[in-house]
Amino acid sequence: MSSAPTSISDLINKWPTIGDFADEVGCGYEAARQMRMRESINPKHWESVVAASQRRKIKGVTFKWLASQRAAKERASA
Repeated sequence: MSSAPTSISDLINKWPTIGDFADEVGCGYEAARQMRMRESINPKHWESVVAASQRRKIKGVTFKWLASQRAAKERASA
């Protein structure tokens, strides 16, 4: 079981490659790369990110965690 991620980039880095993350989540490579760079995942991908994280036994990735990451990013850029 993988430890809980501390950021969006940390979460994405739990996959062997960005391409692997993109394939498993169902988005394009460039979208996944932008998610990692921006530290933000579009809410339309949250369901598949949570499901993929559960399959990989990555602790702590929930809708609430994703929402808190998004809120922290918005506060930081305000």
